[in-house]
Amino acid sequence: MAKPVLKLRKVFFRWPGRSSFSLSLADLTVSYGEKLLLLGASGTGKSTLLSVISGTLLPDQGSVEIAKTEITKLSASARDRFRAEQLGVIFQQFNLLPFGSVADNILLPLRFAPIRRNRVKDAKSEVARLCAALGLPVDIGREKASSLSVGQQQRVAVARALIGHPPLIIADEPTSALDINSQDAFLDLLFTQAQTQGTSVVMVSHDERLSPRFDRILHMEEIAEFKRGAA
Repeated sequence: MAKPVLKLRKVFFRWPGRSSFSLSLADLTVSYGEKLLLLGASGTGKSTLLSVISGTLLPDQGSVEIAKTEITKLSASARDRFRAEQLGVIFQQFNLLPFGSVADNILLPLRFAPIRRNRVKDAKSEVARLCAALGLPVDIGREKASSLSVGQQQRVAVARALIGHPPLIIADEPTSALDINSQDAFLDLLFTQAQTQGTSVVMVSHDERLSPRFDRILHMEEIAEFKRGAA
């Protein structure tokens, strides 16, 4: 049986407020190298669940274990350090630094993650390798992120998530603004590099057309309970 990179057990999270949203999830395990798609409509807690996995939100109950570390037991600063070391993140809007260079953006995680940095023997060469593998021009490293096309920004965001070989990448609706051909191209690039590194991918989306590309598909409505109501 494949070793788990991610384990969630009896997780419960509730947003505070009069119209509070709560999310309950009994069990979720992701293996090393696995590609998991979490499907759900808007309001089913997909992004909340990713935030719990990343440690930016702490569950009120339950455990979240990544790479054998129980992150709910870490201090806030330790969780931040752990997130930088162990997680690659691809945001829906990519969240690149617009006035930084492509190389600066790709190398950004290494500034906060010495373990990931130590896995990269030559940072400049690794940026060039990732850019080439993702179909970016060889000299793009000096370009400002603000000058890139949407497709190029997307590939830079993938390179940033992959650098330093984190064991787990989480992606929040990264294909939502793409047509089907662009979606396929994006997933080809991401999965090829993730497989090369042995990195697991957990992606959330509302788009069922993506399902055939993943090893496993789970529907939020089937694995979690979510409620809205007065506090």
